[in-house]
Order: sequence, then C-alpha cells, then structure tokens
Amino acid sequence: MKIRQNVRHWAAKKALTMPVVGQKTNDWLVDLHTKVFLDKADEARQAERRAHLDDFFDATMDTYVAALEAGYPEAEAREITHVQANFDFYNHGWTEMMEFPSDELVDHYERYRDFFETHGITIADPLGAFRPASGVADAPSTPEKLDDPEHPHAEGGFADDVYVETDDGEVVVGGQDEPENVDVGDAPGVAADDVDEADAD
Repeated sequence: MKIRQNVRHWAAKKALTMPVVGQKTNDWLVDLHTKVFLDKADEARQAERRAHLDDFFDATMDTYVAALEAGYPEAEAREITHVQANFDFYNHGWTEMMEFPSDELVDHYERYRDFFETHGITIADPLGAFRPASGVADAPSTPEKLDDPEHPHAEGGFADDVYVETDDGEVVVGGQDEPENVDVGDAPGVAADDVDEADAD
C-alpha cells in the first residue's frame, strides 16, 4: 500500500503512548479517518456509516500501538490499521472506499500474517482481539457491489511492501527512519497546554 509519512505521523506515534495527549490525538485521528473515508462514500450513505467508522477507527488505534510495541516500524504499524479498514470495507461491500483493489486482500493479509494471527485478525474479522467489549455500531452493507467491484480511490500494485510518500513527493519502500527530537506538540489535536499537563503526570 502507498501511504504518506511526515513529522505529524511521527509526533502522533509519540503522542498516542502518552497520558493526556494520547487520548486527544486518538480522538482527532478517529475523526479525521472517519471524515476522509466518508468523503469517498456516496453522500446518501455517509450518515449511516459514521458511527460504525468512529467505533472501528477507535479500535484500530489500539492495533497501531500494539504493532509498534511488537517492533513494527511506524509505517508498517499504520499500514496494518489501513489493511484492517479495507477488510472491513470489503466485508460491507463498500468498495468505493477501498484503498487497494479487492483482489489484493489476501496479499496484504499474508504480509502481516504473523501479527494478524497473533491477534485473531482475519479478512472476515478485521478487528479480532481489538474488537471493543462494547462492540462496533452496525451499518448497512452494499453486498451487490462485490459482484462487479469498482475501486475509484484504490491504488493497485503496492501489495508487496509498504510504500511511503514523503513531503517531497519521493516514494520510499519500507518507510523512513524516525527523526531525532520529535516534538509531541506537532501531533494532531495536541495543544501546548496538553503537553505541559502530560509532562506533569
């Protein structure tokens, strides 16, 4: 899959494992991902999918942290969560929201098989052990789209590795090295007061 990676991603990685700012960054990222993917859906379908996506993306934040703790680089940890989302979109027949074509689902699963098996994640059960105890809100499926799937927002041909596009437009296979002195204040949703409060804890 091809994803972006810049200073905000590194700052978010740092923030998500901190008190106070972690929850703020978590909530900001959930809102962002819900908005981005709803914008890819038909307008008539957006409202009915919002609660499901909010719950789903909130759960994938736990996946991201678990992948980092398991030693995956930032780009791969984040890609794992995007793969989970695409499994979910496929299961619902939301092919217009997918980031890669449905015929690459198995390829993406195989790349992270060890992590997925450890946490009970499958294509049919994208959250596995990360499914919240309170569940995930239901949303109507459009299974008829699976008969002849259209993927207007998908980019195929990137299933063999994680491809990272930098701010300069360069594509780096495997991602970039983490920069030194990452400032958590650059994380989305974080204000200076939040950082001061987190440092005090």
